[in-house]
Amino acid sequence: MQTPDFVTIAKMLPGIIAGLTCHEFMHGFVAWRCGDPTARDEGRLSLNPLRHIDWIGFLFIVLAGFGWAKPVRIHREFLRNPRRDEILIAIAGPSANFVLGVTLSALLKIILLIRPFDGDPTYNVFLDVMLLGIYVNYGLFVFNLLPLPPLDGSHVFLQSLRLSDATAAAFYRYGTFALFGLLILQSQTNLNLLPVGIAVRWIANTVFHLFGVTL
Repeated sequence: MQTPDFVTIAKMLPGIIAGLTCHEFMHGFVAWRCGDPTARDEGRLSLNPLRHIDWIGFLFIVLAGFGWAKPVRIHREFLRNPRRDEILIAIAGPSANFVLGVTLSALLKIILLIRPFDGDPTYNVFLDVMLLGIYVNYGLFVFNLLPLPPLDGSHVFLQSLRLSDATAAAFYRYGTFALFGLLILQSQTNLNLLPVGIAVRWIANTVFHLFGVTL
């Protein structure tokens, strides 16, 4: 998988920023509704991207094509039903990205009905930004559901297995290194080690078909 060029990354940035912001906001919102006020007290129940951007993670996005936002802190002792609530909090972020991707797909259909593509270069750039925003958010949805730390899917995986604290700690410690190793290897080779792209294309094509979007 080749690293995206800077022009493509620039077009992706609106979708990335919106996706990461909604993702972290929903983690905090669901945690708050489940009894943990930490995100609210730390100002994370906000749609202001500056509340959620991790600048090192953002730099990685620009330079390497993948990165991260500032994680929402959760205090398990505040949760009313810790095992259930951790799963709900974990899936809230990816779910927000899926909903945002579907919403942007519907908006793209409306825009194309109002003004079909006419070859105008400026309009073409706008459509590229919309389309990449859709793919980015479906990508965040699929990627974050992978059962590897520190991704959200690992929380669902661990809570479902009811592992001991020691086993879970070891899984997080080594799983995080494994994830970064896979990402670096995939970015530098043509190996498709993570099935994210295939799943994203299937979701996007399915939603486009449902909305009647023809590209």
